[in-house]
Amino acid sequence: MSTNKLKVAVIGLGNIGKVVATNLVKGNREVILASSKLEDANALAQQLGGLAKAVEVSAAIKEADIVVLAVWFSTMQELFKQYATELQGKLIVDPSNPIAPDGNGGFKKIIGADESAGQIISELLPKGAKLAKALGTLGAASLASAAFQKPEAAVQFFATDDNTINTTIEELIKDNGFEPVRIGGINQSIRIEVFGDLHEFGALGKTITRKEFKQPV
Repeated sequence: MSTNKLKVAVIGLGNIGKVVATNLVKGNREVILASSKLEDANALAQQLGGLAKAVEVSAAIKEADIVVLAVWFSTMQELFKQYATELQGKLIVDPSNPIAPDGNGGFKKIIGADESAGQIISELLPKGAKLAKALGTLGAASLASAAFQKPEAAVQFFATDDNTINTTIEELIKDNGFEPVRIGGINQSIRIEVFGDLHEFGALGKTITRKEFKQPV
C-alpha cells in the first residue's frame, strides 16, 4: 500500500520526531529514521516494526524524497550547511518553532517578534529544494493523542509557496492522522508557529476539526 508513495525520512528523534514517525507507521507509511545518534534511530525502528528503518543522517536524506527536519531551528540551519549537496532537490518539511526555554518554565521566541522560522529557513534552502512548513502546529502530546481521531480528524495546518507539492504534503499529513489545511504561502508561517493564532500554544489553544476552522481557505 505504501510502496508507491514518496519516501519519507524523519531526521531528529526528539519529542516531535518520534511522534511523527510513530504516526506515519500507524498510517501504514514507510519511514526512514535518522538521528545524530544512530542507536536512538535503531531503537525506535525496532519499536515501530517493519515499516521503519534506521540509517545514518546522510544516507536517510539521500534515500528520501521528503525530509522532515524534526530538529531545533538552529540545528536545521546547521544541517543545511552540512548536507547542502544531499538536500538538493528534496522536499523539506519544517515543523520547527523558533523558541528556547525562558528560564521560568516557559518558552521565549529567539527571533524577532514579526519573524517566522519558515521565512528564515526559506531563504537558506539548498539548491532546488522545496519547502513546506508543516507538522509543527501542535505540541507533541496532542500530536500523539489527536492523531487518527474519530469521527472527525483534527486539523494540521501547513504553508508552502509551491503549489506543486500541496497534494504530497496533504497526503503526508493524512498519513500522520490529521486533516490538512493549507493557510497560504511561507509568509503565513508565523501563524502556525508557537504563539501564532493557529498554533496550539498560541491563540488557538487547542486542537480543532475542519468544521471548527472558520477561516476560508
